[in-house]
Amino acid sequence: MEIILLERIAKLGQMGDVVKVRNGFARNFLLPAGKALRATDANTARFETEKVHLEMRYLEAHKEAEGVAEKLAGQTFIVIRSAGETGQLYGSAAARDIVEVVDAGGFSVARRQVRLDRPIKTIGLHDVQIDLHPEVSVSVTLNVARSDDEAKRQARGEDLTRRDVFDEPEEAEEAEAAPELAEVFENPEDAEHAGESTEASEAAVSEAEVGAEAASDAVTDVGAEAPDNDEVAASEAGTEDKTRS
Repeated sequence: MEIILLERIAKLGQMGDVVKVRNGFARNFLLPAGKALRATDANTARFETEKVHLEMRYLEAHKEAEGVAEKLAGQTFIVIRSAGETGQLYGSAAARDIVEVVDAGGFSVARRQVRLDRPIKTIGLHDVQIDLHPEVSVSVTLNVARSDDEAKRQARGEDLTRRDVFDEPEEAEEAEAAPELAEVFENPEDAEHAGESTEASEAAVSEAEVGAEAASDAVTDVGAEAPDNDEVAASEAGTEDKTRS
């Protein structure tokens, strides 16, 4: 479909240019948004009549957009979403969500002005482009976090999507529970001597345990070889009877 552009359109042309676009793009976006007219003789004449007015309106919109851009550029907006430990969102943040938080921050933008190639699906800081005017664009930051506290940490530069963020406390506890001898003693010789003393103590304990086991075995053997008192008495009685006979 051939159309007459009523304003500058990126990658298409300037105001007044007659260009050919796909029917769906023209019917679903350009014509309803008032950005173009069908390239007919009647619309060509209409454009020539309204050209001055259209140019004035275009310049006014450009000036207004520049004023908004000065205040909006570099702003950060927080979006709270549920996410897993690795930072993967249970859902996503789309253009409509960006429009909501920007509007809540005191700026009015349309969904079609938000340039987002794909929905945001992880926590973190994300740069988003907003086209306020065909010739005026600004970049804002979307701070997507699981809580306000995490949003503040991300704003300070922390990366909460790394697994080691969650592993660090446990590793710290293990390091605190089992210090190296070299960290306890300033003098390396003292650390080495302490290590040798520890080994010697462990060896002594082992020898003592072996000795105790040997002594226990000896007592058991003696008890097993010693005759019972009743047996001794019976033997002595039998000897006396033989003597008398």
